Amino acid sequence: MKTTAFTQYHIELGARMAEFAGYNMPIEYNTGIKDEHNCVREKLGVFDVSHMGEFWVEGPKAFEFVQKITTNNVADLTDGKVQYTCMPNGKGGIVDDLLVYRFREDKYLLVVNAANIDKDFAWASKYAKELGMEIGKELINVSEEWCQLAIQGPLALKAMQKMTDTTVEDMEYYTFKELSFGGIERVCFSTTGYTGSGGCEIYAKNEDADKLWKAVFEAGKEFGIQPIGLGARDTLRLEAGFCLYGNDIDDEHCPIEAGLGWITKFVDGNDFVDREYNEKMKAEKPTRWLKCIELLEKGIARHGYAIEDAEGNEIGVVTSGTVSPMTGKSIAMGYVNAPFHKRDTEVFIRIRKKTAKGKIVRSFM
Repeated sequence: MKTTAFTQYHIELGARMAEFAGYNMPIEYNTGIKDEHNCVREKLGVFDVSHMGEFWVEGPKAFEFVQKITTNNVADLTDGKVQYTCMPNGKGGIVDDLLVYRFREDKYLLVVNAANIDKDFAWASKYAKELGMEIGKELINVSEEWCQLAIQGPLALKAMQKMTDTTVEDMEYYTFKELSFGGIERVCFSTTGYTGSGGCEIYAKNEDADKLWKAVFEAGKEFGIQPIGLGARDTLRLEAGFCLYGNDIDDEHCPIEAGLGWITKFVDGNDFVDREYNEKMKAEKPTRWLKCIELLEKGIARHGYAIEDAEGNEIGVVTSGTVSPMTGKSIAMGYVNAPFHKRDTEVFIRIRKKTAKGKIVRSFM
């Protein structure tokens, strides 16, 4: 298994470790997932997300390339802005969801999911070569060189402000700055994250990992900062209604049916891969939709469980499920056939030999 620049810290803190995307990662610490989850919702917590992938895109073809392989409209970006988007696979599915950072018109950073780094880089390289871009010079995989901490929660920016002279507390959502932080001359400080509680993500070179870890925890000490594992990361993102690649989005589902129409822009000049397919899907309406489901009866929905109608007919499948640590309610996401996808529609989750009644909801928060 691979390790991150922070692995030893997790072990020293007594984290329960397990393999994730080929990395030895912390699942939870001594206080447990519920406590970690609530810490992020109420205060601030720190995630090691160094396993994520980073690709630089540079040169005169950079904009054209990113516009081609992602569904969102890259032309909407200006320097210092970040965009959530996805890469369609040319067959009606999704290669990955990712973040696009614009440093300049001819320089972008793509941040991709850890489990998809090799697949994503191979896919991106195919289109880069078609545009005459040089792999290793204009499209560069630097995933092994960087570390990253996500500091999430309502107190995150207030705490991190203590470690930099650059103003960060008033940064808008999905923006970034290059700045000095905690004795590190240059980091990428981004107001992004995948918890629904606000905060930031900080990228640095691996050689600065120790400084970064110590600075972040020193800054957050008075606010009750805690390290957070992947267990709470999953409950937080699901509670916020965010998709997880491999569960809720994959090579078999297009952005429209996955509820990602808001990052799929059919504007002039945005001739992305699978545009025609997705435009047709939007016009004709999908036969299945990714929806949030709140259970009204006792039970926990799990990935792969069948979704049924009142007569016991299968009408969909659960993609993610858990008990919300904040509300105590059992929540799930899943693909549901039309017309059962409409809000407040009654559905049933098949949990072994029994079913639990639920309803389609807009969100959990």
